[in-house]
Order: sequence, then C-alpha cells, then structure tokens
Amino acid sequence: MICAPQRLHCHKDPRTVSWQGQDLPYELAYSQWLTEWVLQLQQQPSEELRIVARGQHVQRWKTPRSSYPEGKAGYFQWREGLKASHAATVVEIMQAAGYDEASQQRVTRFILKKDLKKDPENQVVEDALCLVFMQHQFADLLAKEGPDKMVDIVRKTWAKMGEGGRAAALSLALPADQAAVVQRALSG
Repeated sequence: MICAPQRLHCHKDPRTVSWQGQDLPYELAYSQWLTEWVLQLQQQPSEELRIVARGQHVQRWKTPRSSYPEGKAGYFQWREGLKASHAATVVEIMQAAGYDEASQQRVTRFILKKDLKKDPENQVVEDALCLVFMQHQFADLLAKEGPDKMVDIVRKTWAKMGEGGRAAALSLALPADQAAVVQRALSG
C-alpha cells in the first residue's frame, strides 16, 4: 500500500526535478522528501502516517493553479480542492488494499489537516510539509516573491510548526540569502 500512491506520482507528471543524480517526476520526489522528514521527526510512524507521506500530493498536477480564479480566495479554493482530491485518491487506494474505516478516516483527517493540535502524528505531517518547503521550495519562491514577502511567508510557516519541526528547521544549512530571511522572520 505504501508504494501505491508513489506509482501514481510517476504517471503523466509534467514537472521533473533532478535529485540524487536522477531526474524524477516532481511529485514522486516530493513524496520521498516528505517521507524522509516524517521518518526523521517520528521514530516509529504509524502506517497511516507513512501512507500520508507518500500520498499527500498524489496526482497534484491534475489540478493546476490556473484552473481556479486568480487572487488569494482562488488560491485557497485551489488548496482545499487539492486536499479533498488527494484524500479521496488515497482512500480509494486504501479501500482496494483492505484498510479499515478507522485508518481511512485518520488518513483523510491528516491530508485535510484536521485536528493538527489534537493528534501528534498529524502535527508531524504539518512539520514535514513545512520542512520540505524550507529545504526544497524556498529558493524558487524567494526568487519569485522577494525577501520582504518571504519574511511573512516564513512567519506563517513557523506558526504552523510544532517544536520538533521548528528545531529541525533551525538545523537546516540554508544558503545565506535564505538564512537571512528566516532570521528576519523570527526576530521580528
């Protein structure tokens, strides 16, 4: 089951990324990055947590940002639509593999980001998502948005993270321009 969402990442993903000497479909690489962070943050993750790490962005390319209205409201509609789609796809895979209803519901809540503060493993997912952003997506967004906007984005990201995620974020060896943005965000 853990690999089933991973196989879906490989089909028709229009974006690729070079990682560890390989060109990979972007969302496949993303699922691997997320899984690595989950395993670093949680010594013995539950089966549901491992499923979420592999399926969080399953077939994300099917719903491009351009399919929703421009602006902040359109962006949030797009994000909510993606979460619902990802949850439905992963649950469909789980049903086919014979997972019980309780496990399916827990995975759905993780992907939909429900009960972040009530379920410690759900917070691990959020922390891992934030760490993937900081480690693999920060540079591109900084180039697009500029340092002033990124200070605000880092503050919002930091607010979502738990103590374990924050400690891991502080240990990242970020390039000087990114580290300066993080420092500004956390000092003000």
